[in-house]
Amino acid sequence: MRDMQILPKLSDSISFLYLEQVVIHRNQNTVEAIDQEGRILIPVATLSVLMLGPGVSISHAAINILAKNGCSVVWVGEDATRFYASGMGESYKAYKVIRQAELVSDPEKRKKVVLGMYFKRFDTQLDKNLSLPQIRGLEGVRVRKCYQEWSQKTGVDWQGRSYNFQKWGGDPINRALSTANAVMNAVCTAVVISAGYSTALGFIHQGRQYSFVYDVADLYKTEITIPAAFKITGEGSASVEKRTRLAMRDKIKSDKLIERILADINELLECGDQEMVEENEEYVDPDQMYPFPLWEQLFEAEGSEK
Repeated sequence: MRDMQILPKLSDSISFLYLEQVVIHRNQNTVEAIDQEGRILIPVATLSVLMLGPGVSISHAAINILAKNGCSVVWVGEDATRFYASGMGESYKAYKVIRQAELVSDPEKRKKVVLGMYFKRFDTQLDKNLSLPQIRGLEGVRVRKCYQEWSQKTGVDWQGRSYNFQKWGGDPINRALSTANAVMNAVCTAVVISAGYSTALGFIHQGRQYSFVYDVADLYKTEITIPAAFKITGEGSASVEKRTRLAMRDKIKSDKLIERILADINELLECGDQEMVEENEEYVDPDQMYPFPLWEQLFEAEGSEK
């Protein structure tokens, strides 16, 4: 019999769908969005992340279908410019987050991952004796240089990065960069959660619930996020947020970025797709959402005592 918990691979899914001002409810085995212009079915089985913007009303049954199909749900601001919250992904195993916790907790292993992230971003092998603040400083120099290079290529005036998470605004290029970052963060959140990793256990970033998401998103900042924002702004400032979001969606799809993100994380953390717990299934607790095995064990223990 087919295992109904086996879902389409995240790497085979489309990237994301952003919706606002719609009502979402269940329609048989999928969900549909309804607004004044009509209704449209959402391909939840092949969708990585559904981004819910302002004015969205979603039913309990729709969330149930999304969760069963491994489609992560994130609640965002208008045009996906702010990230508020997310739902759980499809992973039922914990071996990857255990591996992640091991690497984060060991200073030497953690530094190895940090150096690997830097190499993947800039193709430069750093001295392993550098401290984390020194590595962050070198990273900042590289990113500022990237901003300046794309300013020259596109003719977009660049006065530096300016972002206030409590108040949306700034010049067109800063709004475009914030939008591009929000999209990348949302997609990386879906990948991290669905792959079974923790969003909070970061290697470079620390102390936030999405520290690891920021680590992963930064891997593609100079390659995808910054170029997309400058190109779109160079073409005009009208509706720059919406145009940036659409450009990011097309780039993520054409570059098969979701598949790359999965492979990059597994490589950096040296954690392959093969289940590490297969050989020790007896040490894995049963699904606590299905309590019957637990109660059976308790009753058996009571019977043996008598």
